[in-house]
Amino acid sequence: MIGPVRDAEPRKAILRRWLSVALIREIRQGVQWVGAIDWDRRLFDALIPLPKGTSYNSYIVSGSEKTALIDAVDATKADVLLGNLEALGTRKIDYIVSQHAEQDHSGTIKGLLDAYPEAKVLASGRCLELLQEFSLATLDRVREVKDGEKISLGDKTLQFIHAPWVHWPDTIFTYLPEEKVLFTCDFLGSHLATSDLYATDEATVYESAKRYYAEIMMPFRQNIKRHLVRISDLKIDVIAPSHGPLYDRPQFILDAYRDWSSDDVKNEVVIPYVSMHGATRIMVDYLVDALIARGVAVKRFDLTAYDSGELAEALVDAATVVIGTPTILAGAHPLALYASILANALRPKTRFASVIGSFGWGGKMVEQIAAALSGLKLKLLEPVVAKGHPKEADFRALDRLADEILAAHREMKIA
Repeated sequence: MIGPVRDAEPRKAILRRWLSVALIREIRQGVQWVGAIDWDRRLFDALIPLPKGTSYNSYIVSGSEKTALIDAVDATKADVLLGNLEALGTRKIDYIVSQHAEQDHSGTIKGLLDAYPEAKVLASGRCLELLQEFSLATLDRVREVKDGEKISLGDKTLQFIHAPWVHWPDTIFTYLPEEKVLFTCDFLGSHLATSDLYATDEATVYESAKRYYAEIMMPFRQNIKRHLVRISDLKIDVIAPSHGPLYDRPQFILDAYRDWSSDDVKNEVVIPYVSMHGATRIMVDYLVDALIARGVAVKRFDLTAYDSGELAEALVDAATVVIGTPTILAGAHPLALYASILANALRPKTRFASVIGSFGWGGKMVEQIAAALSGLKLKLLEPVVAKGHPKEADFRALDRLADEILAAHREMKIA
């Protein structure tokens, strides 16, 4: 049974409705997009904001002998996918290629296997284990595909490329050499609901793709670089990710990923901060102005009212991060600690960090922030911590910190 609709007759009514408005989009001859646009979703994984929604891209590849469905959709959009398949006249699916077991791509696989009893799931060994653990497929309906393996659909071929840890251990890409289409699952995607099949508004797509990279792919930067090299010899006319628009100008997104995943940083400082009674905010204001006066770009985030995705995106290129926090109960403010933990988890290529803030009678906020950032390979510049509201000596110390940041950037030749 596909989706939350349990009764057969209501489901048929829903399918009839979808058949009248089914959204099927041809990419190449015998290759159609049959996925779903989620215009209204605003949170992913109970963590990631989706200010512009998302899509779950599913693709039908019809060969002269066999048919394959590449990736499914989120369970909430099951009837959309089923309606698109019905409207396309898909009577038989031989293979369901599961490029990644996360439920936004696999949530409808169990229902698809019920609807298409001859279908087998093709996936990496780790993905098949996960699908079974998630109760989405059984051993008799799956088949493992090896790295480099090819499966013929008749006049079309599916070639599988294992891409572990982009961003789960189970991920594969699927290459269709006859049409020069590379299906990349989450890799090179974006959380963006749009009526455009392809990335025509490149400025908007670039921003959404960079944010997506920051939130999901950045912790696996070294693997990203390796897999960019692995696909560099393929002849690619279209990149078809599982979220966001497709790319009929592949170089656009490939160049962006090479830049984001490189070791190069920019002359930028990111300052996430929280201020309880104004002292830390005064220090942040002063440091921001001091950095700008020295020709250093600044991106500043008030942690009481911010978008964590924007902070993640800002961390992609920045050479330095400065955490601003007051002392609360002898430690750093929880919001400042959360921002530090988030940065540590995302593993940006940031090279330097520092802490500024205030205290009343003592505490260990600097030690807490440093420990929260301990997974990053960076140099901790001398913090500036004021007792109470900042005084002249504290402002001089902030000037010293601004000078140190500028000197560190210049030494790396990024100023």
